[in-house]
Amino acid sequence: MSLKYAIIGCGRISPNHIAAAIKNNLEIVAVCDLVESKMDKIISNFDLPTTVKKYTDYKEMLKKEEPTLVAICTESGKHGKIALDCIEEGCNLIIEKPIALSLEEADEIIKKAKEKKVKVSACHQNRFNKSIQKLREAIEEGRFGKLLHGTAHIRWNRGEDYYKQASWRGTWEQDGGALMNQCIHNIDLLRWMMGNEIVEVVGMTDNLNHDYIEAEDLGLALVKFANGSYGVIEGTTNVYPKNLEETLYIFGEKGTVKVGGKSVNIIEEWMFADQKDNPEEIKAKYHENPPSVYGFGHTPLYADVIDAILNDREPYVTAEDGRRALELVLAIYKSASEGRSVKLPIEKCSTLDFKSRFN
Repeated sequence: MSLKYAIIGCGRISPNHIAAAIKNNLEIVAVCDLVESKMDKIISNFDLPTTVKKYTDYKEMLKKEEPTLVAICTESGKHGKIALDCIEEGCNLIIEKPIALSLEEADEIIKKAKEKKVKVSACHQNRFNKSIQKLREAIEEGRFGKLLHGTAHIRWNRGEDYYKQASWRGTWEQDGGALMNQCIHNIDLLRWMMGNEIVEVVGMTDNLNHDYIEAEDLGLALVKFANGSYGVIEGTTNVYPKNLEETLYIFGEKGTVKVGGKSVNIIEEWMFADQKDNPEEIKAKYHENPPSVYGFGHTPLYADVIDAILNDREPYVTAEDGRRALELVLAIYKSASEGRSVKLPIEKCSTLDFKSRFN
């Protein structure tokens, strides 16, 4: 059975979504964007059928096309409102990260989705990397013993050209900075691997090298997890001259794993006290070399969401997961702006709370 699919937002990330939709045999019924040329580009680049409709008004699209599954790929600040409108129409959703820019909107998405009995998945596609799946398996099997600490390093480069491509980038209203946009994938992985529950966060953020954006280009944080382990986050878009690495380390009493590469797709260290597998074989088998930092994760994420819809189960990456990643970034922002440690959970917080941060 082929599900009717539509995409809202035809910018930089949209080709990954369209490619995943095609690979999963979805019936693409419509594309939506405020700029017609962006829709035309997607349609021609993927040689989509002439039956695919173009819309500049997503509400009109929802009413006329009645898609079963919608991907939201607009600027981050619009995710929440569009998601709620889609849920109201009974659509299942894949929402590009971050799920929203405020915890209130994220909570509303979770609540409304339950009421309307629709599936919502936050697009944290790196959870489907072969390397990350293998690491997750080791965590779930308890091979690390007691978790001690984990670190997430996102050492990337974003220059003025990137920000000029879209005026919303780097703004508090529609985006946030390096942590919210570029680093949230690895922040999500760190939180997930270390047991999800956090008690306290200490953060520092700054804008050192991008005076043309409002938000941070460097974020550093210490995280205390409820299970007694700790996390370290280092995220930046200042690395000269290009993206260097996105690396996740997990340290336990009986195991050490380092997953690296451009976007956590290569196992670089694999050491366990149980010695139940050969580290060199694991490194060779769970190694991917994707063409970009977006990796190969969109296709399996789509497959999972389709299966979740057809079999009425929760997606592998839920809206709650999206909220958790958002909460951690906002906690770092809050700690940095207030100059103190922040206790979790947080009930209310938004990027707009930090609007004059670096003025």
